[in-house]
Amino acid sequence: MQLSNPTLSTAGTDAVDVRLTPSYYVQAAGLGGFVEGLLATCRTVFDVKGAITLGLDSPAATGLLPSERGVVEAGAVVDGEVIVEAGARVQAGAWVVGPVLICSGAVISRGAVVRDHSVVGPGCQVGFGAEIARSLLAGGCFMKHPSFIGDSIVGRGVNVGAFCSTTGLRCTGPVIEPAMDEITVTLGGRRIGTGETKFGAVIGDGVALPAGTVLSPGTLIGPGAVIYPRDHVGGVLPAGSRIR
Repeated sequence: MQLSNPTLSTAGTDAVDVRLTPSYYVQAAGLGGFVEGLLATCRTVFDVKGAITLGLDSPAATGLLPSERGVVEAGAVVDGEVIVEAGARVQAGAWVVGPVLICSGAVISRGAVVRDHSVVGPGCQVGFGAEIARSLLAGGCFMKHPSFIGDSIVGRGVNVGAFCSTTGLRCTGPVIEPAMDEITVTLGGRRIGTGETKFGAVIGDGVALPAGTVLSPGTLIGPGAVIYPRDHVGGVLPAGSRIR
């Protein structure tokens, strides 16, 4: 798709600002072969969505078909290719629409929704009313309450509070599907294109989103950032920053 409003791209340049690299936000070691490889091979965080799509659309080629499977309880609704690794569980009343990878130790609880081209990393817990779409939850994440994460990358140990949501679509007028306007990020005075018409947020390791927080399209939150209760967060928040 031809994107309107072309902006400065990171593609083809020799150097990438560290604040755009996956390693700035997520420590990949110990997250399992697919997630570790995904984060190691993506040049920028904006490449992760496309890499997830390629991997999940060709699971045999990427070694995603385990010899042992986890538990899908009777009463769970599972559509399409859903890979549940050994030690993972999809509870009765959950709804998962593939292609999706649910890693070892993850639990998709009753009333949760996981939509296509998502990876739920090891040890993540997705609770009643939580919805994930086209996103990576790296590992040990908690989404125990009604909330929405879409078109995003979520680091290790992130806690998503009740009624939090990411916003992946620019709304500068009537909503059009499929989306046409590229999501951009402003960093160091430069407007950088993500290459995506839907891009929510990157949330670094150890961040806790207070209940009711809404993230603007293209929000980048560094690891260890502290966000005090507020209704709206956007822009680039460096690692360890405090947002009041």
